[in-house]
Amino acid sequence: MKPVDRSLFLDRFLTYVKFDTQSSEESDTYPSTLKQLELSKHLVKELKDLGLEDVELTEHGYVFATLPANVDHPVPVIGLIAHVDTSPEVSGAGVNPVIHENYQGGDIVLPADTSQVIEYRNNPDLKNCIGHDIITTDGTTLLGADNKAGIAEIMGALTYLIQNPEIKHGKIRVAFTVDEEVGTGTEHFDVKHFGADFAYTIDGEAAGEIEDETFCADTAIVKVKGVNVHPGYAKGKMINGIKIAAEFIDRLPKNSNSPETTEGREGYLHPHAIKGGVELTEITFLVRDFTVEGLKEREKLLAHIARELSDKYNPASVEMEVKESYRNMKYKIDEHPEVVEYALEAVRRSGLEPKKNLIRGGTDGARLSYMGLPTPNVFTGGHNFHSQKEWISIQDMEKAVETIVNLLQIWEEKSR
Repeated sequence: MKPVDRSLFLDRFLTYVKFDTQSSEESDTYPSTLKQLELSKHLVKELKDLGLEDVELTEHGYVFATLPANVDHPVPVIGLIAHVDTSPEVSGAGVNPVIHENYQGGDIVLPADTSQVIEYRNNPDLKNCIGHDIITTDGTTLLGADNKAGIAEIMGALTYLIQNPEIKHGKIRVAFTVDEEVGTGTEHFDVKHFGADFAYTIDGEAAGEIEDETFCADTAIVKVKGVNVHPGYAKGKMINGIKIAAEFIDRLPKNSNSPETTEGREGYLHPHAIKGGVELTEITFLVRDFTVEGLKEREKLLAHIARELSDKYNPASVEMEVKESYRNMKYKIDEHPEVVEYALEAVRRSGLEPKKNLIRGGTDGARLSYMGLPTPNVFTGGHNFHSQKEWISIQDMEKAVETIVNLLQIWEEKSR
């Protein structure tokens, strides 16, 4: 294929990151912040200007569009998906992207806050980007490559296909979702209306990575019900729920089973939030494992601690409720191995060594896979998501666009 020109995606990306699309965990609206829709509306216009069909902004903020097939024989409909929102953890307002041309190694000091340094020794992927043009923030916000790089790369691939009609492909469906960062990106996603047979989220990290596996995830809410009386007359009567909650957390393993002590395929129990007082204290745990069996073992440990503390501090009590969040998408994707095989081949055709990886988290694709739409994850080239030290290589973005085009071409070839 002809080289991918950065003009297909770079200006778009630099425009998209200027939109403040931070989602919110505190909101009870959908989407959680209306400002996400400003980028969604902008994308509707861009898609129409490109000549795509069926372009729509749904009542829940999803952008859908179609690039029709340019072949007559049947080809599975392929979906390309990215999300418009950025993380609630770091500000996405007033993003000022900085391009470091012809990076030659070493630390990258961010200009507006020189205490923010992307250290070469702590960013091993930088060694693969010598000579590349690196985009960072100015150090005061996140960049928003998660997932505006994915949006720009999808738009770049669509533009490339339109400009090069000799590249054959089946029908392509596009979706730009909201609220992925707060875990509700697919809450109102109508898989039937979307109409794809298989899909890919363009939401991964290092160049060449294809991710077909996520955590299994539950949320465990521990409610500690204490006994409250006036503290001046509390001797022998008060049972402090805060102190019981502290003891609960203290009983967790110290050197394992936590985010800060695990990596790779290891799961964890993570006390994510705590609130309350003497009479009622709630601890929210994120429970993660790559298997359902491992997930249940971790929940058994929490339940055991709850029972012991309930017995110890009776009539105070410790109760636990478990809510399912998502399951490892590999269970569903493995039913259609070609979805990953074709993606790995697309990476190879782009001149990269493919790396099949797992996600120590979840994506829209995890839920979509269980909704009947197998959806692995394709790299964007971004790094250090959700932080002021976020960075991405323009050359890796070119490879992401190339990989998307190759992937769509492979689906057409395999269908002849």
